Amino acid sequence: MAKEMRKTRIGEVISHNNDTTATVAMVWKQQHRVYKKQVRRVTKFYVHDVENQCRVGDTVKIEETRPISKTKHWRLMEVVTRKQVADIQPNEID
Repeated sequence: MAKEMRKTRIGEVISHNNDTTATVAMVWKQQHRVYKKQVRRVTKFYVHDVENQCRVGDTVKIEETRPISKTKHWRLMEVVTRKQVADIQPNEID
């Protein structure tokens, strides 16, 4: 596939449990055909992350690529923003 024809998306990482695989959710809105109300849609992509550089909550840019596995057809391009997560354990809160 030519580089200029590849699709790119920006979404949020919702899971990174597997090695080299992250799940990215892209939220978009669509107008309902009868009620004309905006409906929130969520599309999940399985992304190939070779270096395991993204974490849950990060906003990432992904690009369409050749099939890497049964469900992975997207590749991580860059981490746009990092989510700040506090490193506090529940037993430390007193």
